[in-house]
Amino acid sequence: MAVPCIFLLCVSTLYYYIFFFSPSELHQLHRTAFHFQPSKNWMNDPNGPMFYRGYYHLFYQWNPYAAVWGNISWGHAVSKDLVHWHHLEVALAPDQWYDMYGCWSGSATFVNDGKPVLVYTGWSNVPSSPDRKVQMQALAMPADHEDPLLRKWVKAPQNPIVTAPEGIDSNFFRDPTTAWVGEDGKWRMLIGSQENMTGLALLYTSSDFLTWKRGSAPLHSVDSTGMWECPDFYPVPLLGKHGLNTSSNGKDVMHVLKVSCVYDYYVVGTYVTSNDSFTPVQADLDAGIGLRYDYGKYYASKSFYDGNKNRRILIGWVNESDAEKADIAKGWASVQSFPRMVWLDPHTNYSILQWPIEEVESLRKTKVSLESLPLGKEAIMQVKGIKGAQLEIDVDFQLPEQIQAEAIDVSASNVELICSEKGASRIGVLGPFGLLVLASDDLVEQTAIFFVIVQSKDGLKVLVCSDQSRSSLETNLDKTSYGSSYSLKGGQTYLNLHILVDHSVVETFALGGRVCITCRVYPTKAIDQAARVFVFNNGTVPVLVKNLVIWELADVLIDTL
Repeated sequence: MAVPCIFLLCVSTLYYYIFFFSPSELHQLHRTAFHFQPSKNWMNDPNGPMFYRGYYHLFYQWNPYAAVWGNISWGHAVSKDLVHWHHLEVALAPDQWYDMYGCWSGSATFVNDGKPVLVYTGWSNVPSSPDRKVQMQALAMPADHEDPLLRKWVKAPQNPIVTAPEGIDSNFFRDPTTAWVGEDGKWRMLIGSQENMTGLALLYTSSDFLTWKRGSAPLHSVDSTGMWECPDFYPVPLLGKHGLNTSSNGKDVMHVLKVSCVYDYYVVGTYVTSNDSFTPVQADLDAGIGLRYDYGKYYASKSFYDGNKNRRILIGWVNESDAEKADIAKGWASVQSFPRMVWLDPHTNYSILQWPIEEVESLRKTKVSLESLPLGKEAIMQVKGIKGAQLEIDVDFQLPEQIQAEAIDVSASNVELICSEKGASRIGVLGPFGLLVLASDDLVEQTAIFFVIVQSKDGLKVLVCSDQSRSSLETNLDKTSYGSSYSLKGGQTYLNLHILVDHSVVETFALGGRVCITCRVYPTKAIDQAARVFVFNNGTVPVLVKNLVIWELADVLIDTL
């Protein structure tokens, strides 16, 4: 489970929040229209997503009583299409001795002819030592496997099924992964941990899914990366966008290990099931130090194999950028990212691509499109015929034949700082150029997503930046600017941005899904139908908007079954 800064609340304060807060109408303007969120209160990590008997299931860390972290239970929602959701009863509540301090994050696995089970982390005192808190793993099963909604879950009498081994701090032992079957027929799962600031993916095996044995070594570890929360481990085919069952393996299969440690890092590697070894393709891009799923507000993500459409789907927690008191006033906190499809980048063997699932197309309404629009120096133009705060945008910027670029040395450690210090409004050479979304007519509020081409020590690079510095007139907000970079390939003639805008969430998929950035913004003027879209170029070198398409997106009603 991702543990927020607000770690524990006193009981008296908690009950004050439960019975006395009054949500502000103004703050409801920042609720999302098509991103999943509960009707009220605090939410964080997505848990146990799966497809079962015609329904997609999403569980999530939820506080049923307040808009702040605490009393962590598993909320539960179902959908036919991963877009239109229905809330169900709480699936797991902290009602046993081993989870009295919360039912923390975990995963779903199909066992015994496709029957789902949930494995999650409980947090409690040790019965023999009441002053000592520990984390341990527990199992829950559906009360009725025939119920496609899986409304009721029963905790196994054998719980806890796994406790922290000797040498591991029992307060750093959580978030079991989806299990998979090795070539010996035994189940395997990973549990996140740390030892002397070394991040660990502890391996456990079982023949019956109840009795688990720790592996002789972690599946993987990286020094100085700290606690590995919410690990995820799954196969991807070398070729194609299709997904694979979590137990798939073979010569045409790579594996992705994701860990959450400050950010969601991932590494692609080779997994050998005979000796349970995992070797990254590139050691300098290892877990905790290399590539990230998303370079903005995105954490504790969880993937699952969607057997319904033969794809792998990824969902992440998108937390707030406002203050705790604002969350209490509005009565809710956090959303889930729009589901993404993930697959291996065919141009590399060490990175993945991400893209919004195709179901977003069902929400499309009004459409505007432009072609061959030149943008000279310091050019800015409002896109007419479209407005609103819930949009899907796709744009291709054509590069000039002769690349001119300013000399800026870019690395993973400084790219965000460069995006922040340079910003969208400065005059550069080839960039900044891109889009302003959730912008007011007078541009005093705007969220900028843009490119800059630079000459770095190791060649030409594309900076992808998301600038929130002018996103709101409110001051008590986190307005961090985010960014990443990608090497500009020889012969590359255009750069693409694909953006989902949903009131207070902006998800950017750049360069075909090679760089993703999610941000939270809270405009006060650029809200609802007062929100505008602009294209701009603040570089001295002209660029061409080759194609631009924008759709207004419909609301999604998230109700209760």
